[in-house]
Order: sequence, then structure tokens, then C-alpha cells
Amino acid sequence: MANYAENRKARFNYEILEKYEAGIELLGTEVKSVRGGQMSLDGAFVVVRGGEVFLINASIPPFQLANAPKDYDPLQNRKLLLTKKEITELAGNEKNKKLTIVPLSVYNKGRKIKINIASVKGKKKFDKRESIKERETDRTIRREYKDLPAGRHGR
Repeated sequence: MANYAENRKARFNYEILEKYEAGIELLGTEVKSVRGGQMSLDGAFVVVRGGEVFLINASIPPFQLANAPKDYDPLQNRKLLLTKKEITELAGNEKNKKLTIVPLSVYNKGRKIKINIASVKGKKKFDKRESIKERETDRTIRREYKDLPAGRHGR
């Protein structure tokens, strides 16, 4: 399972509440571009409109610029493929609970390209500081644990 694109800022800026796996509707040249690692999820988000789910603002440049259609837009909206039950859950979360839906990562599952999306709630500034502090303490603990001589861990 290769990971083609990841939204690193999403895990820092948002508290992830519920994850979903969706298919993504792509053109043939877009598939080649994604598999080449050229996709970017920076600033991308997901909306539910008219019983359908769309990925907005995700950039997929053409695989070969010379062979791309003249009217090709790298930031065009792309349809996500989910079950009706998942779509109604997402629509309810978006409207009633005031949650945002963001893409987390794009990867392959067999021959299919899948996208991992999540219902998220925005973190406050103090939550972000707490995340940074937690990460730093974990890093120092791992560093200290690594520096101990062999066979003397915790004794």
C-alpha cells in the first residue's frame, strides 16, 4: 500500500473525530500523476452537495503537460465515492455539529486509488501548544532511552 499524498497540517490543526475511506473519481492522466507522487492536499477540503461528496482545492497537475487537454484545471472539483449511509452521516456532521471534513491521505488499495477523509473539529491555540509539548517530551524520552547502555533499560 503506497502512500501518494498526505495532509500533514490536518493532524496538527484539527482534532480528528471520525475517519472514512472513499474512492476518488479521476481521469487517466490524473491517475498517472497521482501514482507519480505529484498530488498535493494542502488547503484541500471536502463538501457534501446534493447527495454527493466533492474534494475541493486538491491539486493534481497533468502527467505530461504536452498531452494534457487545453482546458485542464489542476484544482478542479473531484467526486468522492462513498455509500449513501456515509454521505448522510457526513452531511449531518457538516450541518448540525458544525464540523469540517478534510482529506488526510491518498493511497492505493490493490489497483484502486483511495482517499482517507475525516470529520474534524478545529483545535484552539492552547491545544496546538499542548500537541507540540507532547511531541517534544516524547522525542526527548526516546532520545534518552536510546542513549542508555544495552541491557540496562529500567533497572
